[in-house]
Amino acid sequence: MRITLNGESHEITGDGAPTVNVLLQSLGLAGSRVAVEVNGDVVPKDAHADHALAAGDRVEVVTFVGGGDVAEDTLFASGPDEPLIIGGHSFSSRLFVGTGKYASNEETVRALEVSGTQCVTVALRRVDLKREEGPNLLDALGDRWTLLPNTAGCFSADDAVRTLRLARELGIAELVKLEVLADPQSLLPDVAETLVALKTLVAEDFTCLVYTNDDPVTARKLEDAGAAAVMPLGSAIGTGLGILNPINIELIVERASVPIIVDAGVGTASDVAVAMELGVDGVLLNTAIAKADDPIRMAAAMRDGCIAGRNAFLAGRMPRGRPAPSSPTAGVITDPA
Repeated sequence: MRITLNGESHEITGDGAPTVNVLLQSLGLAGSRVAVEVNGDVVPKDAHADHALAAGDRVEVVTFVGGGDVAEDTLFASGPDEPLIIGGHSFSSRLFVGTGKYASNEETVRALEVSGTQCVTVALRRVDLKREEGPNLLDALGDRWTLLPNTAGCFSADDAVRTLRLARELGIAELVKLEVLADPQSLLPDVAETLVALKTLVAEDFTCLVYTNDDPVTARKLEDAGAAAVMPLGSAIGTGLGILNPINIELIVERASVPIIVDAGVGTASDVAVAMELGVDGVLLNTAIAKADDPIRMAAAMRDGCIAGRNAFLAGRMPRGRPAPSSPTAGVITDPA
């Protein structure tokens, strides 16, 4: 019997009507952490043994691929920082880190450890049926971090919703990152499609962190539609240009009643510090660490930049003003020039 499996023609041999379980066993995936979709519908794990496949079925078998704790003590008069709360999740680290583009799973894990992050993004992709056996990303990550499935690579609301339904089937909690892109060149967000997807996902009890542009009006619309956190870009994904529009980011922060997390465009640690000094609640990044010459050292720099920027914001900077003496002049023994 011939089906379409992960986009390719696939022959299932044997007597009788094969089930999803039979297919997974034939692929060497029995007991693996995968999600299965048949003709557009997710097949729950407890139904794999009973769900019969038919000739011509379109089957997708997917898993996740790559897309520490920072605690303040009481050194400061104002006391330790409050945790960041998103939905029912609490984070003491305000740095969110992606898991894609690293040289190996080992490098990924080490960078995450050094960064101090508690929440990492993962992308849903088809299972590589030709992959040699060995640990995959989920095996490497274990249960040390909160996983944040994202919809990277989705260009419509339907695809984004479908992706996150499969992510939920993989046993990940309801916390997800929603991004719907306008085109594969700019990777800028499609706001209209994002709103459509968000409303569907909120109705299905997902807790959505939503990637968007740096427009305060859009941020408000996403919050009103049920976003648990709004994630305006600093600059376009992968550019490393930093925070191009700090005034808009400040406006978004001032008007928001949900956490604001800068997502995309960060290139180095000073960009993270700048974002945090604007009052955002966190920063999400990936490429800036993974593609640095020394990803592990850069992970440490990003961690420190995030902490420094947050402390600077909480401390309250001195007022900007005209040049003036910074030290008392009374009683000096020289005359001003």
